[in-house]
Amino acid sequence: MKQMVIREAEQRDIKPMAQLDIICFHEPWSEEAFRSEIMENDRAFYIVAEIDDKLVGYAGLWAIVDEGHITNVAVAPECRRMGIGRAIISVLLEVAEQNGLNSFTLEVRESNLPAQSLYQEFNFKPAGIRKGYYLDNGENAIIMWRKNE
Repeated sequence: MKQMVIREAEQRDIKPMAQLDIICFHEPWSEEAFRSEIMENDRAFYIVAEIDDKLVGYAGLWAIVDEGHITNVAVAPECRRMGIGRAIISVLLEVAEQNGLNSFTLEVRESNLPAQSLYQEFNFKPAGIRKGYYLDNGENAIIMWRKNE
């Protein structure tokens, strides 16, 4: 694998992040949503992964008191199963913990078993279900939590 760089998201990443969202998600975020998150939301923190200066993944969270709500994790389909998701989640959690967050939550599609498995590697545990959470098809979301002791 070529050299991967993981860094904090910047204004120049807004368009590529939105383009990646279109490829990865049934309900992608708009460029404006990413602009707001990266440029205006002081509770939001996003990181990106690049290979050869091309954005191939990103992850983000919202810091709410001492909890982190992971908003999105995306990896380009052609780059999956290369450890990129694992790397960006690891960096995201490490930076968040260094900044005082000690528990984390996220929602994941019931059908997304690869993502659930990855989150479980980071000690996320299923804690509930949000019925009909995903608007595109009414699929349930599994709520997962990781609490640092």
